[in-house]
Amino acid sequence: MRLSETQRMFTPRAAPLSDFGSILRRLHIDGPLLGGLLLVCGFGLFILYSAVGENNRLLMNQVIRLGIAFIAMLIVAQLPPDFLRRWTPVGYAIGLVLLVLVLAYGEVSQGARRWLDFGVRFQPSEAMKLGVPMMAAWFLHDRQIPPRIGEIALVAVMIVVPTVLIAKQPDLGTSLLIAASGVIVIILAGISFRFMLGLGIAAIPGALVLWNFMQDYQKQRVLTLLNPDSDPLGAGYNIIQSKIAIGSGGLFGKGWTNGSQAQLEFLPERDTDFIFAVLGEEFGLLGVLTLLVLYMFIIGRGLYIAVQARDTFSRLLAGSISLTFMVYVFVNTAMVTGLVPVVGVPLPLVSFGGTSMVTLMAGFGILMSIHSHRKLLPH
Repeated sequence: MRLSETQRMFTPRAAPLSDFGSILRRLHIDGPLLGGLLLVCGFGLFILYSAVGENNRLLMNQVIRLGIAFIAMLIVAQLPPDFLRRWTPVGYAIGLVLLVLVLAYGEVSQGARRWLDFGVRFQPSEAMKLGVPMMAAWFLHDRQIPPRIGEIALVAVMIVVPTVLIAKQPDLGTSLLIAASGVIVIILAGISFRFMLGLGIAAIPGALVLWNFMQDYQKQRVLTLLNPDSDPLGAGYNIIQSKIAIGSGGLFGKGWTNGSQAQLEFLPERDTDFIFAVLGEEFGLLGVLTLLVLYMFIIGRGLYIAVQARDTFSRLLAGSISLTFMVYVFVNTAMVTGLVPVVGVPLPLVSFGGTSMVTLMAGFGILMSIHSHRKLLPH
């Protein structure tokens, strides 16, 4: 039976959704992953607005940086995985050169030498968050899986060199996260549980050696974790105030912009490292769980993309990017709640920041490239 003209006018059309999906596919954008990222970033701006108070300039800077980060994601998503694989050694080598330049000529800020200024001020260590797992995946992609001991040793050297250069800045938090991103590639390559257990046991004396090379303030952070009340107005102040903020939020929180710890400025670094405490105080357990569920969706989608990838390089890289993102989330939330030492790791896509935001979104651009180009890759 034919529809009348009036019926056709009021019949819903599905074409716009189809058109939108085709636009995303042409741009090599994964719709579910993009949706999860937009939700987290939107929620993050909502929290940041409360954290910065009347400082609208910081909020606008964050919006601009998010815009730049999404553009970076879009650009990277257009690069096929085989292109990324071919140029990985070059990018890794450039990253090492930049890290050496940082130690020699970098700008000193708050006692650390982490920045280069070539007209644009940036932090080369952030780029190695992608460079290290890409290099590890590049080395292992055409070799036997699981890798042999000698191959694992070579990958370990590729991980250790930039890790040590970054630790000397000093930036212990970033160096450990970069090391984790490379180790995840090795684990995903299929090394045995017994080998991993052996590495874990070997890491114990390694940690004792590392302790002797740590700066005094880094040692103090570890000691503060064990007993923050030993110096409540000094080294333990941040974590004590953070726990008070999160604990006072209860189930439903005190309400948006109504958190006493944040609004009365008892909570330090509330727009960067400790913004999770603002969320806990103002939105309570339900707000915290909402953000964590969004994070888990993004991580789950990334792992799905890794499983669907059609070559070893893409699988290892996608898995590492997804699980490293999970490590970032865990370290920040555990740091703010007093489970691990304070290491200066921002809450991904929520804390105020620039270079780290662009690096994260470039990583998600790689995930989208891997997923959208998978049908073009050989079996």
